[in-house]
Amino acid sequence: MQIILRELAELVQGSIVGDSELIIRAARPLTDASEGDITFIEDPKYLAVFQSSNAQAAITTLEPLPTNKTVLRVKDPLTAFVTIFQKFHPEPKVELTGIHPSAQIHSSARISETAAIGPFVIVGEDCFIGPGCQLHAGVSVGPRSRLEENVILYSHVVLYKDTRIGKRVIIHANAVLGADGFGYRMIQGAHKKVPQLGHVEIGDDVEIGANTTIDRATFGATRVGQGTKIDNLVMIGHNCQIGRHNIIVSQVALAGSVTTGDYVVLAGQSGVCSHVHIGDRVVVGAKSGISKDVPADSKMLGVPATTLKEQMRMKHAILKLPQIRHDLKSIKEQLGMLEEAEV
Repeated sequence: MQIILRELAELVQGSIVGDSELIIRAARPLTDASEGDITFIEDPKYLAVFQSSNAQAAITTLEPLPTNKTVLRVKDPLTAFVTIFQKFHPEPKVELTGIHPSAQIHSSARISETAAIGPFVIVGEDCFIGPGCQLHAGVSVGPRSRLEENVILYSHVVLYKDTRIGKRVIIHANAVLGADGFGYRMIQGAHKKVPQLGHVEIGDDVEIGANTTIDRATFGATRVGQGTKIDNLVMIGHNCQIGRHNIIVSQVALAGSVTTGDYVVLAGQSGVCSHVHIGDRVVVGAKSGISKDVPADSKMLGVPATTLKEQMRMKHAILKLPQIRHDLKSIKEQLGMLEEAEV
């Protein structure tokens, strides 16, 4: 495919500095770009790399611009690059229409006429599958579950009974919603299971990554708020109440009854103890351990997690330890504590 640069500028509503008649053959990231390609730059340190590269043009909003290269100026380079990339590399449409003959739909289930049910899907009794929903191969929807409009469940997603999914939710392959919460009591020397009688509720515009698990509540509902985005391999325990527009990155683990405010960010492999509340707009760094409530607008890091300011103070102190050890040894030598000084 070949597209003139000015046509791409019209596509993303950008302005050209340089040759508007350039022929662009592909869109590639800067590390892979070659002659005839368009790329994008968001960090000033890559301007020099672009200058010496074979890339034909770059999408950017940065100054100063390279003197002998053509650029396409836009407000958001990444979004514009995605649009242009998709123009050059359109994804094949997955045709999923109607109800596949191998699907098992309970007679009491209500399926919208515009919903699509793929092969080997199971839909239990009294379920509701709303308009525009897509259930891909091997999906299992438990009894009394409800999916609002335009929900996409990719292959082998499992929804246990009574799961409620809002509008425009995307759930990726092998995610499991509504499995038993991990609750046991010690009775007469043995772990006895506490019945998990609740369910899971997912708000509108949520996306849930592959192999993520969200346990149902003991009695009420485990909830994920509107607009929250959850990465792959995340564990959310029973009774958790996740706020709106959270970002929860891969391998995060939330113990039971954790609550979060709105716009919280939990970076990769961070963990939160049970019954902890994390306030609005909190950012928790990667591999951090949260053991107590965190007030709004905090930035937390470390195990156990403290504020970013405190972590930087401790790291600065650690860097001084070799000099402190050297000074201590000198003091001991001056005091005649030679044996201790050698330790």
